[in-house]
Amino acid sequence: MNILARYGLPRMTVVLIMLTAILMPIGLVVWQSGLDAPFFMPNHAYGLDAYRFIFDDPDFWSALKNTIIIAVTMLAIAVPLGGALAFLLARTDLPCRRAIELMVMVPVFVSPFVLGFGYVVATGPVGFYSLWFQQLFGVIPWNIYSVGSIAVIAGLTHVPHVYLYASSALKNLGSDVEEAARVSGASPFEVARRISLPMVSPSLLYAGVLVFFLGFEIFGLPLILGDPEGHLVLASYLYKLTNKLGIPSYHLMAAVAVCLICVTFPLVLLQRYLLRSANRYIAVKGKVTRQKRLPLGNWRWAAFALVTMWLFVTVVVPLSGITFRAFVSFWGEGVTFSEAFTLHAFAEIWNQPNLLRSVLNSVLIGVIGGAVAVMAYTAIGLASHRKQDGLTRIVDYLVLIPRAVPGLLAGLAFLWVFLFVPGLKELRSTLISVWLAYTVVWLAYGMRLISSALLQVAPELEESARTLGASAGRTSRDVTIPLIKFGLLSSWVLMFMIFEREYSTGVYLLSPGTEVIGSMLVSLWAAGAVDIVAALSLINVALVAIGLAIALKFGVNLHE
Repeated sequence: MNILARYGLPRMTVVLIMLTAILMPIGLVVWQSGLDAPFFMPNHAYGLDAYRFIFDDPDFWSALKNTIIIAVTMLAIAVPLGGALAFLLARTDLPCRRAIELMVMVPVFVSPFVLGFGYVVATGPVGFYSLWFQQLFGVIPWNIYSVGSIAVIAGLTHVPHVYLYASSALKNLGSDVEEAARVSGASPFEVARRISLPMVSPSLLYAGVLVFFLGFEIFGLPLILGDPEGHLVLASYLYKLTNKLGIPSYHLMAAVAVCLICVTFPLVLLQRYLLRSANRYIAVKGKVTRQKRLPLGNWRWAAFALVTMWLFVTVVVPLSGITFRAFVSFWGEGVTFSEAFTLHAFAEIWNQPNLLRSVLNSVLIGVIGGAVAVMAYTAIGLASHRKQDGLTRIVDYLVLIPRAVPGLLAGLAFLWVFLFVPGLKELRSTLISVWLAYTVVWLAYGMRLISSALLQVAPELEESARTLGASAGRTSRDVTIPLIKFGLLSSWVLMFMIFEREYSTGVYLLSPGTEVIGSMLVSLWAAGAVDIVAALSLINVALVAIGLAIALKFGVNLHE
């Protein structure tokens, strides 16, 4: 009773629901990892046999080695390129900045699975660009299926993650110090290396930890590109464990999952520490109100060519490959587009109920599911808004936990919850199971969007309402929420695009009635239905493009 009086029933209810939604599936995973058989088998016993099995399995160590190689390469490529891109777009007179800023965001909102498939059909052994290159030069100098290629592609496609944080920091700094350096004779390269990028080093460090963390949960690219030569990473090793043994091996999958959490959770805590202490690192800064773009001089078009080359490799090559492949029935040496052109794959999607349902479900989960998720995030945000007590600290740490869990594992954990928790089994074959998994997996991101909107409301407006006798609930309903309605709209549009691109979380939740494009793509790729994968991928990209167009129409800040 005292606790209820102290924290309030609505706040306690919100936090308890969040606590249950986060800890129940993760608790199931940890518990399952300590059993020697799937937990629903009658003869299971406690023990560490699952850990012994995976630690004795050479494939596990091979997958761990590949994961580390990919994560380190991503870090080495994404941080310098992302920092340079942010400097060029935020601080210099680079040509076509507005168009480039828009295209830079494409790899963030397009599913990695779709990008991986695009690289296969564009630059694989019989890919469009590979055959054209071979006709011109007589050889294909790359192997898209090697670990090195996977790592390079992963690094290039994660450049926007670093760009987002670095450009936001650069836009909040004045340009006085940079101008002084230029007047003193420093070249644009020296200004970037010695002045601009060191001033935003906390943001670069934060983004670097994020990219390294993403390297450990990467799944789509290695699944598509690594399969032909048998290269596994930890997430794809987890996905293939059942196929490897031929029997349900949930205890082994749970053990791998716990190993992944042991690596990723400290990285998430490190990110939080870096974010909180970021301001302490900024010792030198200019006036925010005065910014002047630095002239690149003779380097202007060279820098433009460098950025264009990155966009071509990262955006144009995979997306043009998908578009081309969706409209041909086959492709190879000597085949022309006119003789291979067909709309058969799109007709198949229209005629097969499960495929058509996956498109409709994706739209529903993005439009309605995204809106309900924003409502849930808003309720959590209001529960901790303006209150610095123990309950708020619990919320702060709870929202970080799902970030440490890869989407593939989260989907598996929610499958167990909906299968074995009494009262939830009936919801297993509905979109509620997919929506809940998506909402929890993207909790940290959604909360960041809502918190940014809430922080823009001046506290005196809410205090005025309370002074006039309004309760906390009425203050939120009549003052806070109306003031952040544009922020909520922006959050909904961004969550729509995130839910449209999501793929790994729905893999284990795929069943008749819960099909979404992302999980169907993984399933169809395993079945070898390349034509349908290409057509569905193109539809998925089109849905994301529609969301992006709506976001730009409403002036949504994509740098949030």
